[in-house]
Amino acid sequence: MKQIGEILIEHCGLTVDALEKALDKQVESGGTIGSIIIKNGDIDEIDVLSGLGAYLDMEVSRMLPADIQTEFTRTIPIGFLKNNKMVPVDTGDEHYIAINDPFLFQPLDDLRKILSWQGCRAVLVPAQPILNAINYSYDMTQTTADVVMQDIDEEDPERLFSEIEEIGDLLDDTSDSPVIRLVNLMFSQAVRDNASDIHIEPYQNSLKVRQRLDGILYDMISPPKHVQPALISRVKIMAKLSIDQKRLPQDGRIELKVADKEIDVRVSTLPTAFGERVVLRLLKKSSVLIPLTELGMPKDRFRPFEKEIKAANGIVLVTGPTGSGKTTTLYAALSSINNTDINIITIEDPIEYRISGIGQVQVNPKIDLTFASGLRSIVRQDPDVILVGEIRDTETAEIAIQSALTGHLVFSTLHTNDSASAITRLRDMGIEPFLIASSINAVLAQRLVRIICSHCKQVYTASAEELKRIGIVDNETVKRKVFRGRGCTKCHHTGYKGRCGIYELLLMTQEMKALVLETSDANQIKACAVESGMVTLRKDGAMKVFQGITTIEEVVRVSQD
Repeated sequence: MKQIGEILIEHCGLTVDALEKALDKQVESGGTIGSIIIKNGDIDEIDVLSGLGAYLDMEVSRMLPADIQTEFTRTIPIGFLKNNKMVPVDTGDEHYIAINDPFLFQPLDDLRKILSWQGCRAVLVPAQPILNAINYSYDMTQTTADVVMQDIDEEDPERLFSEIEEIGDLLDDTSDSPVIRLVNLMFSQAVRDNASDIHIEPYQNSLKVRQRLDGILYDMISPPKHVQPALISRVKIMAKLSIDQKRLPQDGRIELKVADKEIDVRVSTLPTAFGERVVLRLLKKSSVLIPLTELGMPKDRFRPFEKEIKAANGIVLVTGPTGSGKTTTLYAALSSINNTDINIITIEDPIEYRISGIGQVQVNPKIDLTFASGLRSIVRQDPDVILVGEIRDTETAEIAIQSALTGHLVFSTLHTNDSASAITRLRDMGIEPFLIASSINAVLAQRLVRIICSHCKQVYTASAEELKRIGIVDNETVKRKVFRGRGCTKCHHTGYKGRCGIYELLLMTQEMKALVLETSDANQIKACAVESGMVTLRKDGAMKVFQGITTIEEVVRVSQD
């Protein structure tokens, strides 16, 4: 039988020099010739498979069907399939084994015997589609929470300490401890559902676990009350927190891998009357920054906002409650102006995205590294642009304003209901009106509304009363057709899938500066801004209702008149 190198030279056009280079590397560091050649970039993986397929008379496929049956997960360990990069494919109409390395004869024969598929064909497929199919199959067939909870009883606490040091794939965990399996299931389900948070909530006679999807909390499971100590202890052990300390709040973190997703989990515990409450914030390490142009900001607000974030100095504030996407907007703004000509430094709590070319500082109150103290040091680092994660106190506000007045462009966030209230909040902090008027360039208020699920979207005619709730009172529009979601399996029967922003941009014009010097009344400031053409959150939400993006109920939920 020919060597693989000869096959690749003959069928794939591989050069002798490239083969010799790969052989030398194999001697040094091991590995297969095929994988080394692909890594070196001499030929693509699909070309290698095509060459092997031609020589061995085997079929080659780039992708796998989406409707693979998953009965095999009950009898075949996930590790066996991952290590050998093979997966059984049964669509009901045909069955075969997808394999990446055709020379793994023994594992292939073993798999055929286990499945009773003697004589079935093998098809060459690239590694990634095989691994994706394995992860998806085992993720979808994880033991349900109900089954796991049937196994739970008062178990030996020592078992909770098993295998917590190594960061492995949760789908590979074969622990027989029901509590460990329940925690793993809890994480894998949350990641699969794209949840942002998991809440473990103890009550007098019950324990509830909920997850936040698109900003709304939904019930996940309700384990028996007696499981509470073991469940919370397991989470605390994974986060390297003290399991003995139950009277004080604690913060920690867990690094997880679920299928092909790496997750950073921020853990917060809080003592309550009925036990410790735990909130787990799930952050994907592979989170991709959303470009400024894809935030869904209408042109009449995007263009002036883009102009303000490119200003030489001043402050640009983004306001809204927790979870309204403020940080995402600011990161998008930073990324759009990030280049080698300017020095950008941030101080954040926590650092949610890592951006190349930007200096990022993590707040750490334990060593007195606060927003105020960090910002004071950052100003001495010759920055052009500064991002302050949040203005929480007077000291931070004063330093940010002084930085803006001395030639820096400052981005930050405030927790206020609308853009006009940001001015009032700064006044409440003790900032002088003339400093606010001379330093603030713009205030962007935003909310996140849920997007109607495209799979179950349906049209209906909104009543005049419904339209009035979003500020539409024109008689000619009382028969407007709008949309809502019926609820389906794709959207967990909520009628919504995904979120987008609604925006309100207050620009500090000369007229607005004069008003700020006279009053801090948010209603007067807002009325003046609306007269000048500002589109309110409620009005922007109404526009997105008529565009079929979201529903009347969503706009009313997140915005106010």
